[in-house]
Amino acid sequence: MARKGTFLCGNKCVALHCVSPAIAAAAGGAQWRRRAAKPHSWNEIMKNTLQPDPVIGLDVDNESQVRMAVETLEEDIAFGYMHPRERLVEDELRARFGLKRHIVRQVLAELEQMGLVERKKNIGALVKSYSVKEVIDLYFVRDILETTCARQIALPVAPEKLEELEAIQQRHDDAVRDSNLHVAFRMNILFHKVFFAMSDNTVLTEMIELTAQRAHVIRSLSMVNPQTLEKARRDHRAMIEALRQCDQERLVALCRDHLLPSRDAYIEQQRRLAPFAERADVTLTLARAPKD
Repeated sequence: MARKGTFLCGNKCVALHCVSPAIAAAAGGAQWRRRAAKPHSWNEIMKNTLQPDPVIGLDVDNESQVRMAVETLEEDIAFGYMHPRERLVEDELRARFGLKRHIVRQVLAELEQMGLVERKKNIGALVKSYSVKEVIDLYFVRDILETTCARQIALPVAPEKLEELEAIQQRHDDAVRDSNLHVAFRMNILFHKVFFAMSDNTVLTEMIELTAQRAHVIRSLSMVNPQTLEKARRDHRAMIEALRQCDQERLVALCRDHLLPSRDAYIEQQRRLAPFAERADVTLTLARAPKD
């Protein structure tokens, strides 16, 4: 079991000597906490200052308490403030959010259902860690779901739906420009929700949302990269233009290409961290990943 000041790396406890989130991420996990200040900017993320989280007193019902804690921890994972294999300790979460133990357990159960947390015997709840094969399998399914959904969008799209998507993307544009990770993250989710809803296939869109949630851990490397976030912003604009031009094939191609940066960044990190003897297998697996 990992002690305070250590992180889990495989089955070993490794002392924490990292001085930046980037180094901590490369090491496989560390006890970094999200900063209390908003908005979250690139400069804030790269600063070496650690600040404790405030205790959040919640005079609201249990469902609202669970939702607030889940969304906060979801962002911690998506932004890389918490890393794969990092423990989520019940007592720490109780103190951080001002929750009772049974509420904290509800939070962990929901995060586990979302594919962000896994439980291990004699260790407890950990941020989910994906193998290279699991990442490739997940993104293979995401490719199938999202390109299929794009093909089911009936063109031309109603002008009011395009206006709604345009308004959401404008907020995403502003957040990327201002380096506001919180708003960029939420507007990205909303953009895809509204975009895929144009297919009028609720079963398909629910599956897309589920697999996208599971990818939060994988996307954490690209989410805090300004170049990758800017590419995502441009992709969204290109999708809107493809809708406006009724270019379905372009739309499908954009959806496929939009998935690649986060997948490839995660796999590349795993390749760098893998023991030398395993690197050939990781490289071979990546070479076999579906490109179309």
